[in-house]
Amino acid sequence: MQAPAHPAPGDPVAPATLTPAQAGAWVLGGSWTQQGLGAMAQAAAAPPVEAAPKALDGSKLVALDSAGAWVLQRWLRAHAAQPALQDWPARALGLMQEVQAGADRALPQAPRHGLLQRTGRRAVQGALQALAFLAFVGQVAVAAAGVLRHPRQWRWRAVLHEIEIGGFDALPIIGLTSFLLGVVVAYQGADQLRHYGANIFVVELVGYAMLREFAPLIGAIIIAGRSGSAHAAQIGTMVVTEEIDAMRTIGIDPLQRLVLPKIVALAVALPLLTVFADITGVFGGMVMARSQLGIGFGEFIDRFGRVMQGSALLIGVGKAFVFAFIIVMVGCFQGFRTQGSADSVGRQTTLAVVQSIFLVIVADALFSIAFNLLGL
Repeated sequence: MQAPAHPAPGDPVAPATLTPAQAGAWVLGGSWTQQGLGAMAQAAAAPPVEAAPKALDGSKLVALDSAGAWVLQRWLRAHAAQPALQDWPARALGLMQEVQAGADRALPQAPRHGLLQRTGRRAVQGALQALAFLAFVGQVAVAAAGVLRHPRQWRWRAVLHEIEIGGFDALPIIGLTSFLLGVVVAYQGADQLRHYGANIFVVELVGYAMLREFAPLIGAIIIAGRSGSAHAAQIGTMVVTEEIDAMRTIGIDPLQRLVLPKIVALAVALPLLTVFADITGVFGGMVMARSQLGIGFGEFIDRFGRVMQGSALLIGVGKAFVFAFIIVMVGCFQGFRTQGSADSVGRQTTLAVVQSIFLVIVADALFSIAFNLLGL
């Protein structure tokens, strides 16, 4: 009579036993299953032996499962034994042989790639991601063309909502940061200009630095960390909860509903935030110029109006418009690349912020090179 590999449902579970017999043989009895093992599952509870077991008699074995086979194999390996399996039930014998074969098999190791191979993999991944981003830009352009053909599809309420979140709510942090940046620029300039008696040139220093560079750049960096991350997290969460799939199912284009309002809103909000940052930054420079160089507010404003050119303001606002497009596109792109888990949402949000800031700085450097070549 052959014992089954598993006991029948409802049958009482006989405890697993392991007793020595003659000539180095051991007899297995009872149920070597998760329920029948009991203390036998602990390595310390296995009976000690003086010599390695030479044979295992399974004629009294009632049942065997993977847990019992693992405990038995662990006991055998502790004594470096490879005994013969005698009178085992067919199913239990097959399971034990499979466990023994797996125990001798080395665990798979993750391949270790060299520096050159890792660099190549990352380069390929970066190229594929860049191609995917270009494809995403094209899809957004097609969606925008469709909306322009049917203006009634524009969701102006969503645009106004995004302007409030990404623009109006960011005024305090943008204003405070720009004010402190203007103070720092004026202070550093004052420390040097005082030695040459050129105190009044702090006006040009603060004006050009804030209007052309710092105001659009600091505004874009703050918005990338604030709104860009929010866009990626929002869309990524919708991907995880399958809301994006539901929108496509009922005939709503996610790009028209989610991406285009964000682009329009930030394209309006970020240039206005840049102008606000210009005002607060210049005001911070005025405060520092008065306290450190003795240049009054009236004198500062008068010279600012005479020496500053409108092109400086337009250059900063034009940069802000491009930065807004970069921030929204990268944030939404990374949000759509989320893959079904909360961990992926956090990872894509982090990538959105890092890539947005990096691309904004790259774009600012390219603007500087272009303006230098054009003599602006």
